[in-house]
Amino acid sequence: MNILVINAGSSSVKAAVIDPATGARLLEMNAERLLDAPVIDFSDGTHLELSGKGPDRAIATCLEALKEKLADTELAGVGHRVVHGGEAFDRAVRIDAGVEEKIAGLAKLAPLHNPVNLRGIQAAQELFPAVDHFAVFDTAFHQSLPNRAKTYALPKALLAEHGIRRYGFHGTSHQYVAAVAAKHLGAETRDLRIITCHLGNGCSVAAIEFGRSVETSMGMTPLEGLAMGTRSGDVDPGLIRYLHEQAGLSPAALDELLNRQSGLAGLSGAGNDMRTILQRSTEGDPDCQLAVQVFTHRLRKYIGAYAAVMGGVDAIVFTGGIGENSPVIRHRAAQRLDFLGAIINEDKNHSAKLSDQAPVFDFSMQHSRVKLLAVRTDEQLAIARQCGQLIAQEDAVNTLPAIPIAISARHIHLRQETVEQLFGKGHELTVKKWLSQPGQFAAEELVTVVGPRNQIERVRVLGPVRSADQLEISRTDEFFLGIDAPIRESGKVENTPGCKLIGPAGTVDLEDGVICAWRHIHMTPEDAAVFGVKDRDIVEVAVGSGERSLVFGNVLIRVSPDYRLEMHIDTDEGNAAEINVGEKGVLRSTSSAGTLRKKRPGELVG
Repeated sequence: MNILVINAGSSSVKAAVIDPATGARLLEMNAERLLDAPVIDFSDGTHLELSGKGPDRAIATCLEALKEKLADTELAGVGHRVVHGGEAFDRAVRIDAGVEEKIAGLAKLAPLHNPVNLRGIQAAQELFPAVDHFAVFDTAFHQSLPNRAKTYALPKALLAEHGIRRYGFHGTSHQYVAAVAAKHLGAETRDLRIITCHLGNGCSVAAIEFGRSVETSMGMTPLEGLAMGTRSGDVDPGLIRYLHEQAGLSPAALDELLNRQSGLAGLSGAGNDMRTILQRSTEGDPDCQLAVQVFTHRLRKYIGAYAAVMGGVDAIVFTGGIGENSPVIRHRAAQRLDFLGAIINEDKNHSAKLSDQAPVFDFSMQHSRVKLLAVRTDEQLAIARQCGQLIAQEDAVNTLPAIPIAISARHIHLRQETVEQLFGKGHELTVKKWLSQPGQFAAEELVTVVGPRNQIERVRVLGPVRSADQLEISRTDEFFLGIDAPIRESGKVENTPGCKLIGPAGTVDLEDGVICAWRHIHMTPEDAAVFGVKDRDIVEVAVGSGERSLVFGNVLIRVSPDYRLEMHIDTDEGNAAEINVGEKGVLRSTSSAGTLRKKRPGELVG
């Protein structure tokens, strides 16, 4: 399978023909100077200089030259990088008129990128009309950001009216390198907490908790966050008015200043190339020295913050042109992270060399609990793979049979040791009612849960006993108790808050174990085969029809021969959706990425 991947910019176009299964490149194209006289270089050594075409024809001109090169090549599809997907897209999609309209409508959020991305799409569709075209969005991976991370503290009506929120960027790279790092560590991203640092001319950091992006440094636009090549990154918003009044800068001049004259270039006076800045810093240039200090200080600050957000970290990944190639920047960012358990091996760091054959380099000490990794990113391959999955319909699922929906009230699972502390030495749980899941029961035993603000009495214990204590509550319970409980898969209680339990024979102070359960579907391996899903896939489930039609997004698949087919949601979700006894749902789509999408009308996401 050959996928043509196109990244159309205002002054350049990059393209490659890639086999998504192997990563092999059949042909690559790099076109620059599109606004005056395009210069096109192909990986086969061909060099073209095309004059007199004009900016309106520049992208089409480059793609026409590419088509001539591909005259004898069969393409399975064309993938396009699109910078901003807004709230509409949480994954790659086939492009149709409706998708094009939405991309155009998002131009107000990315005026420098989406219009030119769309011109690239339209030019390519004319030249390659026989195959499907796909859009892969920089923002899609970050659609899983929780409300607390994506919401600016502005008036609610203003946010809603203008679509103001934090979207994040570089998502394709963050998702790709996290998966590569997890594979290198012999694990899956869903089992790790990873901080990924994409450092190039544009820079961003992401906190990826168990496969989902939960924080990222770029916001509504790519301007927020780290100091970058020419972008300022974080500044005091009051600075904007100050510069307008004191320096007489217009909105356009302020935009030019913050996006193209600041960052490393503005601080150093030596341009935006980190290699030049580092060289001059070693020669004693104080401005370049300060630029390096500001860049790495802010990077280290974000790493520390994101470790706190996730309650720990398993790996810190450096990628992008600077992250992959600069041992000095990696050293400055990773120093003094010993408190996190991240201990740098300086010899390995300075000898790190990445290649196609060795895309990952571990430069942490052997006893470092947190791994420090340099990982070679490959956004083109990531785009090709996402397109390949769509072509193969890997996101497709069977919609039948229907799935029964059950509402889970607050409950608690206990260890035998905890049972005895609460109910007496040698006490065993007593069956009150057998539950739908084989072998599980609601026990006669009840406990009181005490939080920082309030307590909830008569919380049902479920049996049988487990290897870890776990209290599952709703968002309403969370705020009532005064506990900040994360949404977690059952069993993942590391770095979760605790609470106090009161039983008839004693009390127990849990150090952790309080979660809001990730909505999920129990099914057997036979069920999974029927639906076309696998354990820990993420799916959408449609419920009802007509005016009551709604979709639950971000539903976790749990597969075990001991399960019975059933979807579990909590009481808040059941009440909000007006779910009735006996309600059933059908699968709509699946995604191994675990992304979370903004709700459409009549849709619930969490």
